[in-house]
Amino acid sequence: MSVSEFVQKIKANSSKWIKTIDEYYETFAWQEGYGAFCVSPSLLKKTIQYIETQEQHHYEVSVRDEFIQFLKENGIEFDERYLI
Repeated sequence: MSVSEFVQKIKANSSKWIKTIDEYYETFAWQEGYGAFCVSPSLLKKTIQYIETQEQHHYEVSVRDEFIQFLKENGIEFDERYLI
């Protein structure tokens, strides 16, 4: 299964599910697009540490700004319409 198929299935099924939870979620919809990244085993520990302190970190640097910096540093083309 391709990454795009996997993400599509996750989005579709989770949207259907959350709408059964409460009327509040009736209009829930995922944003268009997605990002998928892999982590080198040599960076796994560092990645886990980052995730564990992510909430505090994002008080200082916005998710959007950090994501754009990451994309630029890694030469990844992106369309700002699909960024958070």
